[in-house]
Amino acid sequence: MEKIIVRGGERLAGEVLVSGAKNASLSIMAASLLTKERVSLENVPNLTDVSVMSEMLQKLGAKVERREGGKMEIICNNITSYRAPYELVKRMRASFHVAGPLLSRFGQAEVPLPGGCVIGSRPVDLHIKGFKILGAEVEVEYGYMKAKVDRLQGNNIYLDPRWCSVGTTTNILIAATLAEGVTMIENAARDPEIADLANFLIKMGAEIKGAGTSTIEIKGVKELKGCSHRIVPDRIEAGTYLVAGAITKGDVSVEGLPAGYVETVTQKLREAGCEIRKDINKVRVIADKDLYSVDITTAPYPGFPTDMQPSLVALMSRAEGVSVVEETIHDSRFRYVDELRRMGANIKMVDNTAVVKGVKKLTGAPVETTDLRAGAALVLAGLSAVGETEVSGIEHIDRGYERLEEKLTQLGAKIKRVKNGY
Repeated sequence: MEKIIVRGGERLAGEVLVSGAKNASLSIMAASLLTKERVSLENVPNLTDVSVMSEMLQKLGAKVERREGGKMEIICNNITSYRAPYELVKRMRASFHVAGPLLSRFGQAEVPLPGGCVIGSRPVDLHIKGFKILGAEVEVEYGYMKAKVDRLQGNNIYLDPRWCSVGTTTNILIAATLAEGVTMIENAARDPEIADLANFLIKMGAEIKGAGTSTIEIKGVKELKGCSHRIVPDRIEAGTYLVAGAITKGDVSVEGLPAGYVETVTQKLREAGCEIRKDINKVRVIADKDLYSVDITTAPYPGFPTDMQPSLVALMSRAEGVSVVEETIHDSRFRYVDELRRMGANIKMVDNTAVVKGVKKLTGAPVETTDLRAGAALVLAGLSAVGETEVSGIEHIDRGYERLEEKLTQLGAKIKRVKNGY
């Protein structure tokens, strides 16, 4: 087991290049199952979640080759199994995305109910309802979803607006590309990663309109072909480095993404007293003044992203005044709060709302990450703390941050990865 050691107090400054988006990579890799032809991808991040999805595809019979520089090639011309291995799906929730392409291309799929980060209940019943509406026979037994169909049939699918589920939108969008007829998804997730998935599918020959809006129309085609595609940048990673600049009163530029990708984050940083400068494919945060509290309510895209909530709570723990942070997406997202309290943060919980009173200093402490985004928040708190912070459970962080210590080090952070016992 490994830990990350952070010695706080360093002002971060410089430029950092954002990696490819984790969530877009995973859904596009799964969608590669739709064709027997070669798929070539660029800007794929080197993450454990990507490794799990690669192994998943290989277990199903695909050939996956990863190359330097974020390049990957996938060939699914000899799929030998339609049953996803339990040991892989339990490690990562996005593994469930293979259900849609398997069912659509081969007419059958057996996928275990998923695992992944423990941030609350995220049932897959919406995915299952979507498959049923498209004409599949679905049953759940012994922890597996088993689905069969001769050919999926296009239909109108109305998603619960309270969820605006990215995962459900992803699976239905992928499945509908080879369905007979037209599928309309209402209240679809509007995230940039959904639009990127649709752009990839369109390159394969799919007929899709409206991706990135709340209504997506998919006209099914008989087959899809191979293509080349570059993954969009990771807006959550970008937001994390911007907050790293803010929490250390630094001057950090994140390169490689359109400024609009992180608009809700930069808006909150402005409210907190940071200066934000935008250029083509670059966003810069300058935080040379004391920070002020801001209130935050998470919401589906284009609202404030739940994945950035822990990082903003860490930031607000050092801001002057009282911040109210309401979580509306995941019911156990605040499991990391006790760890921030160990570092001196003043946070009170009221149901799914955190009341954060800024303190003059945090102090380093041994802390344990509970999920991917909580891990990032604890590292950010460590950058701002007095003394040394020891972050364990970093396997969660490796799921979504590529070369985290290297990128923070190039900005001036004192951070290293060590094995237990040093």
